[in-house]
Amino acid sequence: MAWPIAEVARMSGVTARTLRHYDEIGLLPPARIGSNGHRYYEERQLLQLQQILVLRALGVGLTGIARILHDQVDQVDALRGHHRQLVSERDRLDALAATVSRTIADLERSREDGTPMTINRPENLFEGMQPADIDASLRDFPEHAEAARRVTAAMSPEEVEAGQRERTARMVRLAELLAAGHPADAEPVQSTIDEEYRQLGTIRPVTVEEYLAIARSCTENEQWGAAYEAIAPGLAAYQRAAMEAYAAARLS
Repeated sequence: MAWPIAEVARMSGVTARTLRHYDEIGLLPPARIGSNGHRYYEERQLLQLQQILVLRALGVGLTGIARILHDQVDQVDALRGHHRQLVSERDRLDALAATVSRTIADLERSREDGTPMTINRPENLFEGMQPADIDASLRDFPEHAEAARRVTAAMSPEEVEAGQRERTARMVRLAELLAAGHPADAEPVQSTIDEEYRQLGTIRPVTVEEYLAIARSCTENEQWGAAYEAIAPGLAAYQRAAMEAYAAARLS
């Protein structure tokens, strides 16, 4: 059985324009093209589309997906591997959501009581915030991923953890500024973004174009977006807007 592109778009939630793009770059050619020029897809193409969407959900870029599809030998083994990654990411996000929920409850109790928040076990603030796998989170930026691996390899576990806590603290600070109604180009927001930019430069200098691509990934990379949204709804788009404002004001 074959399905026309419009039906595949309806079933999968992927736009027909995206499906045509996947065909143009050789990622997902249709089973056949009718005399009317319409694309038709069969079961094999639907299974491959499912795999593409799973990999996108894991934060893999289109170039990485093409490489994976080309290199894989057994589809069932590949799907098992994707399933393990999805379950691992689900567990990490569940832990992160629970951590943020506990912190919200503690802050609300502190506000109601009029007393400072007491942290009996500081390590609990960072459950679920372990650094994500570099290859998974930076697939769209291979040069930066390689530089990050080299920098991380030279660090002690304590230094890696401290760096992650600093990054998490900046994300939380941005969430607070978002909740307070500060626009993305406001000075307190831009000050935090400047800290991030300077930290980014310690790994490897990036061009303006690369920096803007990283900004777009805050909303377009599913893994990054999920990490931001687990802290505060709308934070991914706020981070992206703040980075784009920073690039326009200070890097152009």
